Amino acid sequence: MIELQLSLTPREAGEADLLKQIVARKLNVAEAALVIEVARKAIDARGRFPVVKLHLRVFVNETPVHRYENSFNYHPVTNGTEVIIVGAGPAGLFAALRLIELGIRPVVLERGKAIPERKKDIALLNRNVALDADSNYCFGEGGAGTFSDGKLYTRSGKRGNTRRILEIFHYHGAQDAILYEAHPHIGTDCLPEVVKRMRQTIIDCGGEIHFSTKVTDLLLSGKRIRGVITADGMSYEGKAVILATGHSARDVYHLLHRHHFALEAKGFAMGVRVEHPQSLIDSIQYKCRTRNAYLPAATYSLTHQANGRGVYSFCMCPGGHIVPSATEAGQVVVNGMSASHRGSAFANAGIVVEIRTEDLPDVETYGAVAGIHFQQHLERLSFNNNGGAFQQAPAQRLTDFVQGKLSYDLPDCSYLPGIVSSPIHFWLPESIGRRLQEGFKAFDRKMKGFLTAEAVVVGMESRSSSPVRILRQADTFEHPQLAGLYPCGEGSGYAGGITSSAMDGENCAEKVFNSILSSTKELFL
Repeated sequence: MIELQLSLTPREAGEADLLKQIVARKLNVAEAALVIEVARKAIDARGRFPVVKLHLRVFVNETPVHRYENSFNYHPVTNGTEVIIVGAGPAGLFAALRLIELGIRPVVLERGKAIPERKKDIALLNRNVALDADSNYCFGEGGAGTFSDGKLYTRSGKRGNTRRILEIFHYHGAQDAILYEAHPHIGTDCLPEVVKRMRQTIIDCGGEIHFSTKVTDLLLSGKRIRGVITADGMSYEGKAVILATGHSARDVYHLLHRHHFALEAKGFAMGVRVEHPQSLIDSIQYKCRTRNAYLPAATYSLTHQANGRGVYSFCMCPGGHIVPSATEAGQVVVNGMSASHRGSAFANAGIVVEIRTEDLPDVETYGAVAGIHFQQHLERLSFNNNGGAFQQAPAQRLTDFVQGKLSYDLPDCSYLPGIVSSPIHFWLPESIGRRLQEGFKAFDRKMKGFLTAEAVVVGMESRSSSPVRILRQADTFEHPQLAGLYPCGEGSGYAGGITSSAMDGENCAEKVFNSILSSTKELFL
């Protein structure tokens, strides 16, 4: 096997036959003797013309045998010690899979529905008909990522082995490209099938997954958790409880707060979602009038410091759609998603402002959950300024938002429930609105043409991360006041996004296993 680094035109990298010709000439061997695997692929658009950087594994007169860099072994755990996992998002699912590898039997409780039923509820939401508070873009099998994009890029390598997470997704049916793309992406059209296969692995190995099973209280025995109680009055007990509920499960924070278990307010971010024509972003990023057919829809990542707070792009979705992500009546929340082909005519991203704990109003009143109340306040403002049409969203042309003017008409937008003109610059808190206005001006200096009347601002982008952290001990991951409770993932304030949440789920499962192993050894001493 030969490793080869090449810088090619998009066409050279995009046509398999042409790539094979180039490699054959480079190595001075016959094309028929070659088998080529892509190990890494990235696009460098900084120069006059975009260049595709390829890291190839080339096999000459060899038959490559595909092997994962990591090993994972899912085996029967029917008679294993039971551990309760609350939440079937990436943290919960990956915790369950890792427990199975370690011989522990996971019992997963998910407040939302399985994917087929969840799809129906999301369709009603998109048609502006109905909102199911427990089955929507945030809640249900696979968590928020299942129907809102499936981006796997993360900078959180220090949390664990990102390659292992990608390989587990690939093992369960994700496309080959996630193993070599610089910014891997499964897509909302493919991820549901991958998640269903992960569920099947858990069940085939003897684990359990219960849908429409909402945890409403804790089973306590002194300073130890024995299990949980669900809305239907059922009790589920296990050796430990992994709490992987996601950052929109606000009732869980209130439950812990009510029991006086330690939480702390943490920094987060809020803002709006901005949508441009994808062709405009392509022309800016690729320095062309029309995107080359061999290039993907262009993306961007932007940051700016505005009056002591960061303003930055979040969850950028090229060729994507804006989707309704509310979880309660009387609120409008938006998020973004892309299908695997990223073929929509629109590009959207959350543009959010850093919010620190000292920026929060009513901290003395609400304590650790003050950030939740601030989120809810802005989500209700968004609802109250949406023209009274359920999940219709308030919107404003980007130039009008920056100039503080009402938009008398709006450009086309991908948001299916519809948008209505609203003076977002007026009702958004000044601490966020003014910084966004400054940020958009700065972004236009970095990407000339970004600030345009063709773009639309849509409110509210309020769920970028959790405003609350459920405390856990650094060495054991257990809650400091409640033995056997393991806060996990994005909802507990220890991760952000699918991949880092999945890694935290695996890490949490290993901590639980170590605790069970230690307690078992003590019985024989």
